[in-house]
Amino acid sequence: MVFNWKKTLIIVVDVVIAVYLVMAATVFNRPVEKATVCSEVKIDIAQGSGEGFLNPAEVKRLLERQQLYPLNQPLQFVSTRQIEETLEKSPFVDQAECYKTQSGHVCIALRQRLPVLHVMPSSGERYYLDDHGDILPATGLTTDLIVATGAISRNYAQRVLAPLANSLRDDKFWQNQIVQLNVLGDGSLELVPRVGDHIAYLGAPTDIPEKLDRLRKFYKYGLSHAGWNRYERISVEFGNQIICKKRKGVKRS
Repeated sequence: MVFNWKKTLIIVVDVVIAVYLVMAATVFNRPVEKATVCSEVKIDIAQGSGEGFLNPAEVKRLLERQQLYPLNQPLQFVSTRQIEETLEKSPFVDQAECYKTQSGHVCIALRQRLPVLHVMPSSGERYYLDDHGDILPATGLTTDLIVATGAISRNYAQRVLAPLANSLRDDKFWQNQIVQLNVLGDGSLELVPRVGDHIAYLGAPTDIPEKLDRLRKFYKYGLSHAGWNRYERISVEFGNQIICKKRKGVKRS
């Protein structure tokens, strides 16, 4: 029987490779977290087209209250799933992702729910609406939002005011011009502008895009010439017309 060195060599090489792969999967690739302490926590909060309530300091405080802030903790005891689930229980968090790196970092990426309207109805209740029309609880945190006042039910807020607030937020002109929405007892709408001492009356919450378009044109081509404080009330309630009530003491031009 002739000894086949070539075949034997191939078998030996295969065995060595197999042993190496096993070692790589068990020893070399063994999670380094067992011997590693979290040296840094990186918190990234995605910013959309608006400003939310959360910042890295708030996220840190939230995790510290639950004794989950991972800094200086052994990585093997850091539960990324528990961190994600805890953060997603917050009404201000839309989605959370957490992972560990071999360099000893814990990375947290958040997408937050963006408030678009601060609702302060005459009932005394206080809350926020986010960009999806969902209700966020009142908080001590502040942000520069349009305020909605008056006879507002939650249903009306979500059905009527949330789409309107999104439209105003997404339009640079209205974003800078409107500071308050007011709902009258019959459900009709008033706008309070930042510039101009008047009330803009939309009437019933129907055909709002068309009404806003007429009001914008009146601001641009009418008030810019007549004066922003000439009228105390501007109504675009009815189609194809604008009705203005002149302020007392203003002389006819």
